[in-house]
Amino acid sequence: MTIIEQPNIVVVVVPFTAQGHLNQLLHLSRLIATYNIPVHVITTTTHGRQANTRIPLPLNNTIHFHHYPTPHFPSPPPDPTAATKFPTQLIPSFKSAMHLRQPFVDLLSTLSPVAKRVVVVHDYLMGPVVQDVVLYNNVESYMFSCCSAFASFWYRHEATDRPTLDGELAVIQKELPTNEDCYSMDGWQFIASTDVSCNKFSSGTIYDVSRVIEGKYVDLIEQEDYQDRKKLWALGPFNPIEITHDSSNKRHKLFDWLDKQAHNSVLYVSFGTTTSISNEQVQEIALGLEKSKQRFIWVLRDADKGDIFDGEIRKIELPEGFENRVWENGLVVVDWVPQLEILRHPATGGFMSHCGWNSCMESMTMGVPMTAWPMHSDQPRNAMLITRVLKVGMYVRDWTRRKELVSSTVVEEVVKRLMASEEGEEMRNRAAELGGRVRQSMMDGGVTRMELDSFVEHVSR
Repeated sequence: MTIIEQPNIVVVVVPFTAQGHLNQLLHLSRLIATYNIPVHVITTTTHGRQANTRIPLPLNNTIHFHHYPTPHFPSPPPDPTAATKFPTQLIPSFKSAMHLRQPFVDLLSTLSPVAKRVVVVHDYLMGPVVQDVVLYNNVESYMFSCCSAFASFWYRHEATDRPTLDGELAVIQKELPTNEDCYSMDGWQFIASTDVSCNKFSSGTIYDVSRVIEGKYVDLIEQEDYQDRKKLWALGPFNPIEITHDSSNKRHKLFDWLDKQAHNSVLYVSFGTTTSISNEQVQEIALGLEKSKQRFIWVLRDADKGDIFDGEIRKIELPEGFENRVWENGLVVVDWVPQLEILRHPATGGFMSHCGWNSCMESMTMGVPMTAWPMHSDQPRNAMLITRVLKVGMYVRDWTRRKELVSSTVVEEVVKRLMASEEGEEMRNRAAELGGRVRQSMMDGGVTRMELDSFVEHVSR
C-alpha cells in the first residue's frame, strides 16, 4: 500500500442518510484514512448518531465527523402491509439532509484556503448539497454510486438509446427484472428532485464494486460512459475483509451460541434496515425455518424510521411457542447485530437476504452463498446478479412473484436446498472461491488494492 504523506490534500465525504448508503461511505472513509489523508465526514446530527452506534470506526486523528442539526422532520413507522416495499417512511429524513448545503459550503470555506486540494466524495443522491463545489478552484468532486455495476449498467442502458445487445447480454436483458414496484411514487419523486446534473461538475464515479466480481460490467460502463478526464473507480469491497476484535467492545451474545455450531451449518436470515415484513409473512418464514430443521440466526427487526431514536419500535409476533420449539436449532435476535462478523464466522453457511448491495458485497466478500428475496430499489437486479450471473445464490422468490405471500413450504424447501443438499454444497464452494479471490484482490499487488492506490495517487497529484 502506498502511503501518501500530503496533509495539504483533504477529503470531504458526504454520505446519504439511509443506513446502506451511510455504511458504504463510512467504510470508504476508513480505507482512505489508511493513506494518512485527513477525511472529513459531514452528515446530520440524527444520522451521525445512528452511524456511530452501528458502524464503529477506528478511533484516530484522521477521520473527522461534522454533525449538523436539521429542521425537525416527521418520523412515521414503516407500513408492513404496503403494496410497494420501498421505505416511504424515510423520505422526510431524506429531505431533511438536503439542509446540509450551507454547512457543506461553510466546511469547504474553512478547508479550501488551507489545502492544496479538497476532494469531495458524495453519494449521488446528495447532489443538491454539494453543487457549490464549482465555486472553488481547488475543489474537485467524485460521485459515489451505491449500486452494483450490473444494476448500474442496465439502468444506464435503459435510460439511453443504446445499440441492440447480442449474445449473453441479450439473453440477460430478456430476463431482467422490471422496475415496476421497485419504488413508490414518493420515492421516484424524491430521486428526481436530487438530480442536479452531478456529471457536469464530477471528475469521475466511485463504485463499491470489485472487478473480480463484476469486471465485465465495469468494462461495459467504462466503454460507454467514461472518457477524457473522467474515470470510473471500482474500489470495492469497502467493508473490512478481516474481522478484528477490540477488547473494549463486548461481543454480541449471539456468538456464545454461534461458536458452538458446526462448520457451515447455520443460515443467517436478515432483510436489512429498510424492509418491513407483514405479520402473515413472518409466520410463514418462522414455520418454514422450523420445518427445515436447519440451524439459523434470524434477525427480526422492523425497518428503520427516519429517526431510529424516536418513539416505539413495532414488536413482531412469532408463532406461539416458536422460540421454545426451535431453541436448539435457532436463535431469534431483535437488536442490531454485527452482520459482517456473523458472515465471516466459520459456522455460517448461508444468508437469506433482501439483496441490498451492502449485504451482497459483504456476503460475497466473506464467501457465503445467498437465498435471494428482493424487496425494492435495485434489489431485484442484485438478486439476478447473485443467482443467474454469478451462481452463488438461489431465489426464495423472484421479482415476477413479488405480490405473492411466500409459503412456509417454499421457505422450507429453499433452506434445505441451500443448507442440506449437493446443489447447496456446490454453491457454497463457488461462493467460498469467489470470496477468496475478492479478499486476495485487496492485498498488496491485488487488482483492487492497486486501483485504490491509483485513486489516492490521482487525487493527491
